[in-house]
Amino acid sequence: MKRLWLLFSQTATVLLAAYFVVATLKPQWIGHGISVSSGAVALVQAPPAAPGEIPAGSFRLAAQRASAAVVSINTSKTTHRGDHSNDPWYQFFFGDQAQESQGDLGSGVIVSASGYILTNNHVVEEADQIEVILNDSRHTMAKVIGTDPDSDLAVLKIDLDRLPTIVLGNSDSLQVGDQVLAIGNPFGVGQTVTSGIVSALGRNQLGINTFENFIQTDAAINPGNSGGALVDTSGNLLGINTAIYSRSGGSMGIGFAIPVSTARQVLDGIVKDGRVTRGWIGVEPNELTSELAQTFGITAKHGVVITGVLQNGPAAKAGIQPGDVIVKIGDQPVQGVAQLLAQVAALQPGTAARFSIERKNQPKDLDLVPGVRPRPASVRR
Repeated sequence: MKRLWLLFSQTATVLLAAYFVVATLKPQWIGHGISVSSGAVALVQAPPAAPGEIPAGSFRLAAQRASAAVVSINTSKTTHRGDHSNDPWYQFFFGDQAQESQGDLGSGVIVSASGYILTNNHVVEEADQIEVILNDSRHTMAKVIGTDPDSDLAVLKIDLDRLPTIVLGNSDSLQVGDQVLAIGNPFGVGQTVTSGIVSALGRNQLGINTFENFIQTDAAINPGNSGGALVDTSGNLLGINTAIYSRSGGSMGIGFAIPVSTARQVLDGIVKDGRVTRGWIGVEPNELTSELAQTFGITAKHGVVITGVLQNGPAAKAGIQPGDVIVKIGDQPVQGVAQLLAQVAALQPGTAARFSIERKNQPKDLDLVPGVRPRPASVRR
């Protein structure tokens, strides 16, 4: 018995010494297996992960939750080549080339189990056919329920069962520095997930849309991502990817998404009324610069100067004149043109609103009845 105990203690001592040497000289071996390759090379191999184990810092769950509801959109439209295409002699020598089909790519997000899809207006604009490809490889044709060029959003509808839907997040709670994922079909290579952070909020005056309140992100967004999803780390929808700043045509780390709060308003308006109804007063507003202030003799420190008024428009009927400075609508101060457009758009057409202005440096209140904002002319992007 004494001899067995002595043998055990000596063996334990040798093993502990070997462990100490390995832990000191090759700490990376601890917790990893050592295997021998077919070429008799000793390799250090990580132990297999437990089933369902998620690596630290992984966005796997967010990507899986959101990706199923992000679709690829293929559009085609027929273009006319020119006036000569109807000439019999032209057709004799060159064939019937009156029309040719052009295709385009984009992305979309399924927001309802009944088949409603949010995407960008410029993705489906003037399209003759719209094909939607789901992440599970199902294909179907879509119809346009309505478009809103002012926000560059469109609503499509497909008729399929067992549709995956995305969960709408709260874009109003976003802060600069929050992590986000961009999901779409860039360059038609297939669904792609990229990650980044929120770089800025409330971006406007970019000349992209009439109403701009973009989320800026450095998550890679490329052509084909338009209409795709910007989601948080839980997979909830925060915005619709719509544009990039680029000198090369590819991502340069500056992408823009329309907040989901705006997209939801557009969705509700289009599904309910077939269009988005916004207020309109018929003026040409300009930022209150020192040059304009000097031209019109304005002493107001904030507001928007009106340089043009549409004849017989709502503003003209209320008595607004060129040179007036709109400083407040209701109880909300007006700080710039973008804010004025947003505040006017939120007004109920046909319902009078109080406008506080300054005319020749004298305050004045007017009751203005806004009209319905006219639908903008189609603009090629």
